[in-house]
Amino acid sequence: MTLTVAMYSHDSVGLGHTRRNRAIAFALAEALPEPVQGILIAGHRHATSFDLPPGWDWLVLPGFARTDEGYGARHLDMGPQELADLRSRTIAATLEAMRPDLFIVDRHPFGVRGELLPALEMLRDTPCRTVLGLREVLDTPSVVACEWQAVGGGARVAAYYDSTWIYGDQQVHDPVASGEVPAELAEQAVFTGYLAPHSTSETIPAALPEKPCFLTTVGGGSDGGRLALAAAQAPVPPGHRHLIVAGPQMPDAHVERLNRATNTVTTTVVRFLPGLTELIGHTEGVICMGGYNSITEVLATDTPALVVPRDARRAEQKIRARAVEQAGGIDMISPHEVTSADLSAWMHEAVHRRVCRGHINLDGLVTVGALAGELLEVKQHA
Repeated sequence: MTLTVAMYSHDSVGLGHTRRNRAIAFALAEALPEPVQGILIAGHRHATSFDLPPGWDWLVLPGFARTDEGYGARHLDMGPQELADLRSRTIAATLEAMRPDLFIVDRHPFGVRGELLPALEMLRDTPCRTVLGLREVLDTPSVVACEWQAVGGGARVAAYYDSTWIYGDQQVHDPVASGEVPAELAEQAVFTGYLAPHSTSETIPAALPEKPCFLTTVGGGSDGGRLALAAAQAPVPPGHRHLIVAGPQMPDAHVERLNRATNTVTTTVVRFLPGLTELIGHTEGVICMGGYNSITEVLATDTPALVVPRDARRAEQKIRARAVEQAGGIDMISPHEVTSADLSAWMHEAVHRRVCRGHINLDGLVTVGALAGELLEVKQHA
């Protein structure tokens, strides 16, 4: 019998939710007995830039984006509720047709404007097991409390989910103790460890700057222009190169400004780089923002990292960066303080060291396979 897994992420800013689900998809494909198929529901067209395990595919919904008024259509000329209704019908029809054995939802239990509720109601009448996946940091407790209240509270959410997986190390940051996770979800919560890539299907690109090399990456790039510009203007240590990955969502004008500011003798700017995850471990140092995926990819290596967390709109990245810094995993600097001189000084210092991170739980991708097997009552691959 074929096992079917469905996964959802809404992706209003960046590709972090999608990339987290993709990593889990590879882990489940490896851990669960064959045959297994899956579908990843995403909200950004760039999701399909990434490959998937054999037997898995993408369902890319018309996208939402953050606006000053909240969520709005990314491309279509539709109101937010019209778009949510369209997406909701698409999701429900897909899941009704596929009848998944396991449904994993990333971060937002009912989706944008409750778009997942019809599908979750439908799945209640099937044997499907449901999981709410939460990154280890949500936001300040007061902000998160309002968000849980807006969706009906922890008890209402828990009624739709069989388990809650928290993708982090409880010793680094504990969202249960901080109050970020409501008591009703905490009762069914399991800490998996960080979803750090122990292996990946990606390969190191052939056309890379000669080593030794520093890397700056700003995730999707929609709000990474200031950091990328400071990095482009930072002198690198003698004999070193610098690769800056601007991200597929960085506005064209910002990329052009980067290229104008770059010393092309030492620094290269690209928008997208297959194999970026694998590349981190082969660099002298990484400069990045504080998103979940960026941090976990760094933690999987011994490469020094300077994290410049986003602090607009949400406090999540700042909380995460501070916690991981206190655990000895990274260096951190405030985005309001960072200058090209700071980045250059850090690179000159980082060439002399590597970082041991073995004390941090990085086994999340192994653990989720075991947890899925328990929920589905199937044996893992040996």
